[in-house]
Amino acid sequence: MEKHKRGKTEITLIVISVLFVLLMLVFPLVSVIINSLKKGFSFYFSSLTTPYVLSALTVTLLATIIAVLVNTFFGLVAGWLLTKFDFKGKQVLASLIDIPFSISPVIAGLSYIMTFGRLGWANPIIQSINRTFGLDIQIVFAIPGVVLATIFVTFPFISREIIPVLNTQGRDEEEAAALMGAGGFKIFRKITFPHIKWATIYGIILCTARALGEFGAVAALSKTRGKTFTLPLEIDALYLSGASDSIVAAFSVSSLLVIIAIVVLILRNYFEHNEKVKKQED
Repeated sequence: MEKHKRGKTEITLIVISVLFVLLMLVFPLVSVIINSLKKGFSFYFSSLTTPYVLSALTVTLLATIIAVLVNTFFGLVAGWLLTKFDFKGKQVLASLIDIPFSISPVIAGLSYIMTFGRLGWANPIIQSINRTFGLDIQIVFAIPGVVLATIFVTFPFISREIIPVLNTQGRDEEEAAALMGAGGFKIFRKITFPHIKWATIYGIILCTARALGEFGAVAALSKTRGKTFTLPLEIDALYLSGASDSIVAAFSVSSLLVIIAIVVLILRNYFEHNEKVKKQED
């Protein structure tokens, strides 16, 4: 009787979960693909090769690559520091890393405007550097602002994948190596990093996915279509134009992000599986 009840409960939960995933995730994404092909494959491919879309794709990839590189470096440093060393303010630093999780991306964009914009406290410094060296550095409403916004929203992803793994590992191996005379970076390369290799790759994948889809923070710092727009902003511009062709083109560009998301999901599952296999072997 109890097994029968558990079986019914299990089936009910499976049905609810599958229906929710289908209604909230699968069907909307499938509708994007269907609408992107409404005017045929020739229109679909021409929509993906317009100057505006190619520019947006270039900006998106540039911002994503820089954000991933910066956050990978920071994630490794912060993860190593917070798990292997004790110092004053450790918990404060750990909490500060999580700020992008709890703050609206739009607010992040506005904070950069109030820092580097015309009325920002850093603007006189930037203008002084420009006058002294004959440069034309611009942060707000330029590519550097888009990159900074992307870095901000993806800031915690890699460190938060690494830290739990390092906490589980403990410090015994590193302390033993240090007692035997090994240097800090040698310990990290030979002992620490092999334990977090898969977690780092997993974090990079999550960081990449988040960077590709960022809208709010970038929208606050980008205003020129064809120069500083990313793919999400270009999709928004196409859809809001209201023309039939533009709306279908918006779905076409959206499908590109959907395809990238699916590829990222496959890669994430692959590396997650490898990490589990590695743990079982250990």
